[in-house]
Amino acid sequence: MRTRSGVAIAAIGTALALGLSACAGGGGNTPPGQSGGGSAGAVKEEFNAALGKVYNPSKAKGGIVKMAHEGTWDSLDPGNTYYGYSFNFARLYGRTLVMFKPAPGAEGNTLVPDLAESLGETSDGGKTWTYKLRKGVKFEDGTEITSKDIAYSVARSFDKQVLPKGPSYLNELLDWPKDYKGAFKEPDRDISSAIETPDDYTIIFKLKAAFGSFDYIVQMPMTMPVPKAKDTGTKYQEHVIASGPYMFDKNEIGKSFSLKRNPNWDPATDPNRPALPDGFEVQLNVNADDIDNRLISGDVHLAVTGLGLQQAARTRVLNDPVLKARTDNAKLQRLWYLSVIPDIEPLNNIECRKAVLWAVDRTSVQRAYGGPNGGDIATGMIPPSLGGYKEISTYATPGNKGDINKAKAALAACGQPNGFNADISYRSERPGEKAFAEAVQQSLAKVGIKLTLKPFPDGDYFTLYAGKPDYVKQNKLGLAVNGWGSDYPETFGFLQAIADSRTIRDSGNYNLSIKIPEVDQKIDQVKGEADVAARDALWAEINQRIMDEAVTVPGVYAKSILMRGKGLTNLYVSDSQQMYDYVGVGVQQ
Repeated sequence: MRTRSGVAIAAIGTALALGLSACAGGGGNTPPGQSGGGSAGAVKEEFNAALGKVYNPSKAKGGIVKMAHEGTWDSLDPGNTYYGYSFNFARLYGRTLVMFKPAPGAEGNTLVPDLAESLGETSDGGKTWTYKLRKGVKFEDGTEITSKDIAYSVARSFDKQVLPKGPSYLNELLDWPKDYKGAFKEPDRDISSAIETPDDYTIIFKLKAAFGSFDYIVQMPMTMPVPKAKDTGTKYQEHVIASGPYMFDKNEIGKSFSLKRNPNWDPATDPNRPALPDGFEVQLNVNADDIDNRLISGDVHLAVTGLGLQQAARTRVLNDPVLKARTDNAKLQRLWYLSVIPDIEPLNNIECRKAVLWAVDRTSVQRAYGGPNGGDIATGMIPPSLGGYKEISTYATPGNKGDINKAKAALAACGQPNGFNADISYRSERPGEKAFAEAVQQSLAKVGIKLTLKPFPDGDYFTLYAGKPDYVKQNKLGLAVNGWGSDYPETFGFLQAIADSRTIRDSGNYNLSIKIPEVDQKIDQVKGEADVAARDALWAEINQRIMDEAVTVPGVYAKSILMRGKGLTNLYVSDSQQMYDYVGVGVQQ
């Protein structure tokens, strides 16, 4: 067994049996995965040109990348964000201890050092992890970044009342002091049981139990350094202090923001980011169909959320060879699904929940996301590319169109033979989710279950509405359209956050309905299981147990039709980001 986690990790705790390649990072400032060259000239457009390879490779710098978002950003604060597009984009203005290599396809799943000089080292089987920082890395104000800035960033992210949206992995894994409340409420508390900073360039994480995949955790934005003296709590997202190649120029929360070059970013300390554009402009709350039209016309370079074209544009584009040649059909480690919330009557009766699962026409759900180009019909909670995946036949129906007779039998068994009324929520800016909710509404109406659609804003969906237990109970929100992508390419990084009931808190929840003690226990078994096959078997059992409890309706194992805006260079889909990698992108001037 080697203790340096970036080579082949021996299975410790939940360690992966992946062969991660050495951190080769592309010398100097040359974008990884490209052949070099000067300014980009004419380029041949072809379907899937950015899958597994670099589209229009270039080292040319300059220009502004224009992006648009159909909703509001959940938060620009690195300790308070949990959307895949935000993780991707944040690497432009912030640096973490390690990161995914900016490279196309499967190579993009490789972890490489970022703020750290190397990947994490452990000397006790995965319970203690040490990182040595690069020297000379600075914040935008010229102040050198130290280990204390990273320790503070992690400690502030602990407080899920002030910062409710971010991942909770470090809250659960680290050996925090008893009853710790986080850096905002206890700024002077000794946290050395969880994090030590023996000098400015060393940070040591101490875990409750061995966890061999720890490098995957510290690539998330919670380890982006935050200078304590400039932390403004809930207002920090208004001016995040940059550690990456770009810093904020203008920032109107909910409207737009822009990035410009950070004069104190030194490429000599950063072998991973080519920093090709001079800046980025992001418009918020732009109608999703308008974004697609602007991509087609060339007014926008990228749709920032990376979810792909909406139905109207997808149909048009895929039937036009010229437009189709500007697209990439990416497979995702993402599931679109429906949470069936067991706290709300009559869904607190398992037979009523089963009625929902029997009644849903899965083909209509697939159409909501664009048919086969938008994804494959799902039967369980684990996407096919992850360990533990298997086809689950518990609620199989002829042609995946639902079974009215079985649904009615289940309704009779739960004492609701004529059906019942319920609310179903979705994110208002997402046409696919609206279509999903409408498809479920139409399916359930056939057995007497009458659904009322409840759209809520994207940025607050999990914080104030579907992810806030008090709101859900007070407003009797029984069904919620949901979607989840992997935090990192291993089943723990996909399923734990949405299946472990112990992650549920007062607000900002992504697990909306899975509250099964047996599942929690099996997740603990996964953490302690060294054998990959045995872990996968446990995940399969967890997957089946969730379906047995009828607390989710799997919808679609996602794919997306991504469109390349006009004039982009050095563009590729990374398997780690499951969308275009924003770190590598450039644009012709």
